[in-house]
Formats: sequence, structure tokens, C-alpha cells
Amino acid sequence: GLGLAIVRHLVELHGGTVRAESEGEGRGSTFMVTLPLTLVPQRRVDTQSVSLKLKSAERLDGLKILAVDDEADTCEMLRVALTECGAQVLTARSVREALAQLENFLPDVLISDIGMPEEDGYELIRRVRRLPSDGGAIPAVALTAYAGAEDRLRVLREGYQMHLPKPVELTELVAVIASLVKRPR
Repeated sequence: GLGLAIVRHLVELHGGTVRAESEGEGRGSTFMVTLPLTLVPQRRVDTQSVSLKLKSAERLDGLKILAVDDEADTCEMLRVALTECGAQVLTARSVREALAQLENFLPDVLISDIGMPEEDGYELIRRVRRLPSDGGAIPAVALTAYAGAEDRLRVLREGYQMHLPKPVELTELVAVIASLVKRPR
């Protein structure tokens, strides 16, 4: 098909090469992609800037938040940032893990990615909305790379209260969380 031609074109655009090898029919193939390495000076994290953003962000003191994302880095970033704002944050890397957390932890707000393997964020919100009593009424934010108008509408239709496209500014996320739990600004 067109797959190898597309790969070759993309690799060549980046100054690389593609090589294919096979020991014959029915023996499989090996494809090797070689890309040039460009050394880029490491950026130092501007901790003062991050600290200022956290100070200017609203406080989330005492709020319980469940953050769900299949990417470990995203979970950790949300945990650290929202904890710095005063929240108690638990994370989950899958729908199954999130539902297990909800058995013992009733969050004030749920934050979830949409595009996750196995079960996605839509399945998570459907299952959360079926939980008894207060569980089904947890305010929820979809924090996702699916940022089109149709994605936003689907997120709201499926049961989330807010849609935030990734990457998100901490101050915006905190303001949205505060608005969902009716915290004064």
C-alpha cells in the first residue's frame, strides 16, 4: 500500500533514510529508520515563573480531585501543580483504575483525558454518571488534545461540565475547577 511511501516521504523531510530488509516471502520484514540527531541546549525550568503562576492561581484548599490520564507525566504534572494549590489529588492511568479509586475516594472534581487505550474518557464519564447518589454528580473536566468544535460538543453531551484543550495553563485549569465547585475568586 501507500504506508511505506508515506513513511519514506516523512523521514526524508526530516533528513533521514528508510531501509527495508527481508529474508524472503513469508519470513517477515525489518524496516530501519535513521534520523539525524540535532543537539539542542537544554532549557532550564524557570522555577520562579512556575512559582508566580501558582501564587496567582486560585487556591483549591481542601478540594479532593481525581485526575485520570494514561500518560504518567500528565498525571504527575496535575498532581504536583494542583497539590501546590492546596488540593488533595489522586491520579489514575486508566478507566479501570479510576473506578477503583472512586470506590474509596469521592472527589469534588474529576479531571480526565478522553483519548486513552482500552476504555476512553467517554466511557469513564458514562460509568461515573451511573454511580449512586453523589458519585454520579461529580463535576467533571475533560482535559484533552481533542480540541475541535465537535469534540467539545461531544464532551459536554456525554456528561462533562467543561472541555479544556491540552496544553492548558495552570491558572485556567484552577479557575475552571474553582468555578465548578462554586469557590469565590
